[in-house]
Amino acid sequence: MYAQERTNMVTRVAMKSEMLDPDTETALARAWRDDRDERALHRLTMAYMRLAISMAMKFKRYGVPVADLIQEAGVGLMKAADRFDPDRGVRFSTYAVWWIRASIQDHVMRNWSLVRTGSTSAQKALFFNMRRVEAELKREALKDGEELDSHQLSELIAQEIGVPINDVLTMQGRLAGGDFSLNAVQGGDEDGREWIDVLEDENPRGSDCVDQERDQAQVKSWLAEAIDRLTDRERLIIERRKLTDDADTLETLGEVLGISKERVRQLEVAALGKMRQALEAHAPELRQLLN
Repeated sequence: MYAQERTNMVTRVAMKSEMLDPDTETALARAWRDDRDERALHRLTMAYMRLAISMAMKFKRYGVPVADLIQEAGVGLMKAADRFDPDRGVRFSTYAVWWIRASIQDHVMRNWSLVRTGSTSAQKALFFNMRRVEAELKREALKDGEELDSHQLSELIAQEIGVPINDVLTMQGRLAGGDFSLNAVQGGDEDGREWIDVLEDENPRGSDCVDQERDQAQVKSWLAEAIDRLTDRERLIIERRKLTDDADTLETLGEVLGISKERVRQLEVAALGKMRQALEAHAPELRQLLN
């Protein structure tokens, strides 16, 4: 109720707004562009709000509330005012039409479905023109005594709008059905299952999680045993070279330990050999876990 009252109020105010002559329009646009004069902006946009409302009403058939359409038309009008250059010699109404239409179309497409209907210019052209072009093609074919099958019709639509036929087929599929709640009951039976009940749960099962945690704990235990076989210096090298995201260089570790980087490399190779030898004792179990 409130939205309807607000829509009616905006419409009444817009219909009573002044008609701007070119000189006044230019002066107001310059005042906003150069001085950010909000009173000039308000006067300029209100003068063309009736144009915005008129364009919004053309999109009523898409099922979006009229109040929302008018609001989006107003947003487009404000964007036009903010980008308008009065020194180019173009009337503001001519410039604003594009911004108003773009704002309304974007809103309609965002709210048509939970699944994004399209965002490219070709997809928008299809969304807003396909039904009209389809009706015209059917009418012309009927006039010539012809009957078009679905594939022929799709090909002609693609040619008329200038898009690939795959885009036409995709858009036809999206517009053919609306959104359905996953909580809707299958077959309309009150005692039936909801659609959400038949969706596969992609999360791992509880038993799989337990097995995975147990296996990870076992591997960590074997690694800990292997590391315990190392000397303190070897353990430091392995930790700083292999067990951290920000690994030290051989040269850095050489400075820390007071040895050459070649000696660090030799100690690293020796430490890895000890760890490999320790883990080989558990090779059968490791292969089983990896499989």
